[in-house]
Amino acid sequence: MSDGEPNMSTGRKTALSENTLFGMGNPLLDISAVVDKDFLDKFGLKLNDQILAEEKHKVLFEEIVKRNKVEYHAGGSTQNSVKIAQWMIQKPHKVATFFGCIGTDHFGEILKKKAEEAHVDAHYYEQNEEPTGTCAACITGDNRSLVANLAAANCYKKEKHLDLDSNWELVKKAKVYYIAGFFLTVSPESILKVAKHASDNNKIFCMNLSAPFISQFFKEPLMKVMPYVDILFGNETEAATFAKELGFETDDIAEIAKKTQNLPKENNKRQRVVVFTQGKDDTVATVGEKVTMFPVLNIDQNNIVDTNGAGDAFVGGFLYALVQEQDLEECIRAGHYAANVIIRRVGCTFPEKPDFH
Repeated sequence: MSDGEPNMSTGRKTALSENTLFGMGNPLLDISAVVDKDFLDKFGLKLNDQILAEEKHKVLFEEIVKRNKVEYHAGGSTQNSVKIAQWMIQKPHKVATFFGCIGTDHFGEILKKKAEEAHVDAHYYEQNEEPTGTCAACITGDNRSLVANLAAANCYKKEKHLDLDSNWELVKKAKVYYIAGFFLTVSPESILKVAKHASDNNKIFCMNLSAPFISQFFKEPLMKVMPYVDILFGNETEAATFAKELGFETDDIAEIAKKTQNLPKENNKRQRVVVFTQGKDDTVATVGEKVTMFPVLNIDQNNIVDTNGAGDAFVGGFLYALVQEQDLEECIRAGHYAANVIIRRVGCTFPEKPDFH
């Protein structure tokens, strides 16, 4: 996964420095509550879907905060992942950097505080035209339906933030980059600038298919970035939608992974790696010319509290091993561990210390 042999033989991990991992995305405050099927039907929500809020969902946000057990957690897909990576790393602090846009309001202050507590080096672009973005996580049993009201997150501006010398210096310091596909709806030009930098300097750029609607409605910006993607993540539903949109004419997940790996690529020094998770089923990954299945950790159904954040956590664990130049198998093992921890808890939250060996 790196040019040099990963530092595996000694069993020692590469010493990490600040800002080695860079993430950019939509910082959202998750508002999660347990709801019933009637609630989902009322707002036309599907189980296990992720959508952007429309006018008709405005009332949903007003209603969900009135539920008896409502919890607020710092969220946003990319921010969750870099936070989990930093949690797995523990020390040094601030190995993970995060960029995104928030409002100058109470929710924005919460996000700043939570990023600081997680020891992530967050540099938010703060503006006062839109309030901080929120995401309603409607939990029903072990399913979750997410409705994101991007608001401020949608106001990220390349020239107002990413292009500033002090911020671009932080981008240049990184060796591994991760941006969820969700950010394609906000600032594709920011993604391209980071992706090209990674490619030109033979660094690792990772991306996520994130949700079916990204492949369906943001296919053009997605495919503009694809040649720069070294590692692509997604789940089985997203993979199937992506394959359909690209006319792969197969619903075999291993074949989809292979065809995705073979899409055009700028930096030929790194072969693209494609990793598709499938909930409790095996994770599918391209390893060289082959496609390999990696079983997830067993978990008793009764221990699953909330699958919200499982995909983000998998990526976070993966990135933790990746920044230490571990091999693919180890990256997936770390991803499976992190996801297993997260689904036992509400929201994308974690215990004080990891127990990963």
